[in-house]
Amino acid sequence: MALPGVRTLMILNFFARIPTAAVGMTLTLHVAITLGRGYGAAGLVGAAGTVGIALGAPVMGRIVDRYGLRPMLVLTTIGEAAFWFTGPFMAYPVLLVTSFVAGVVTIPAMSIGRQAIAALVPEDQRRTAYSLDSVMVELCFMIGPVVGVALATQVSTKVAMIAIAGSVILVGVALYVVNPAVRGTDEKTGEPRPPRREWLTRKMIGVLVFGLGAIFVIAGTEVAVVAVLRAQGDVEWSGAVVVILCVASLIGGVVHGAVRKSLPQVVLMALLGLLTIPVVFFGGPWWVIGLALAPASAMCAPIIASTGEEVSRLAPVAVRGEATGLQSSAFTLGASLGSPVIGFVVDHTWPSLGFAAAGVGGLLVAASAFALTRTDQLTSASAIS
Repeated sequence: MALPGVRTLMILNFFARIPTAAVGMTLTLHVAITLGRGYGAAGLVGAAGTVGIALGAPVMGRIVDRYGLRPMLVLTTIGEAAFWFTGPFMAYPVLLVTSFVAGVVTIPAMSIGRQAIAALVPEDQRRTAYSLDSVMVELCFMIGPVVGVALATQVSTKVAMIAIAGSVILVGVALYVVNPAVRGTDEKTGEPRPPRREWLTRKMIGVLVFGLGAIFVIAGTEVAVVAVLRAQGDVEWSGAVVVILCVASLIGGVVHGAVRKSLPQVVLMALLGLLTIPVVFFGGPWWVIGLALAPASAMCAPIIASTGEEVSRLAPVAVRGEATGLQSSAFTLGASLGSPVIGFVVDHTWPSLGFAAAGVGGLLVAASAFALTRTDQLTSASAIS
């Protein structure tokens, strides 16, 4: 935090991500309740936005690599704010289409933060910096949804959407004014972009797959929590369980950043999967389920932090924006797969089996990612020989 620009960056990152955390619940409540279209239709709008974000994040990162941060911020701030200002007055079909476009031009606050950390923090301190960043993300997702739901339910969803629009403008302007560095003082600018095949190696893809798997397990676990609590009549305590999971993840992130040598990414991912599976055998009050999931949740922030650290290490400076954008796309894809896959499991079996399915899915992803990274290492060793 004593490094030049880091304290300002961390504070800015924290406030910039709160609107992002409020988006999902606000949009869901608007479509399902205000428009009266139900949760299935709300899920389609969310999915359209998710696909847009997944496609747009690498493109926005490429713009940063080529033209700098500010031109990208002008484009995304105007585009995203326009959607949230006009969204409350759109009919459902129009909202469905424009949510995809809004996803493409969403301010990539997560990617900006990770790219700036790589520029401002020396490599030997990045694990601590990315761990702190992951901890702050957990805090944002403990605040954002609560504020969004409060506005949507106590005032109206239209007011909540307009509030997000105003927040987007504030975030965009603040980022434009501060203009956090995306290149270190010792990193050369103007270098030619290396071909994608040179840096998007099996190792890099494996790192991205680890991140995808972590979010798959997290999203799937949240679905299973809601399903289990709903089955036993305690669905109103879902938020409290999520807070327990966030706190556990936060503690895990703090420990990950504090120790001299953390566990390898594949071990963290395997532990996340293994520790989630046994929750299938836990029942009882909501707090029992929350505590049972806490050990697995403690792996979440460390995996996300290690993914950011590895991406910043493997990506050449000239393509760092695109690489961090691909990381965001991997996270987004993990969320878009985890919720429906585990939702299908709980719909066609029984709710608690969702925990086992999420954990097994995490283990399969861990094995696939490890195979990719291992193959790349063996190929490199053979080439050297």
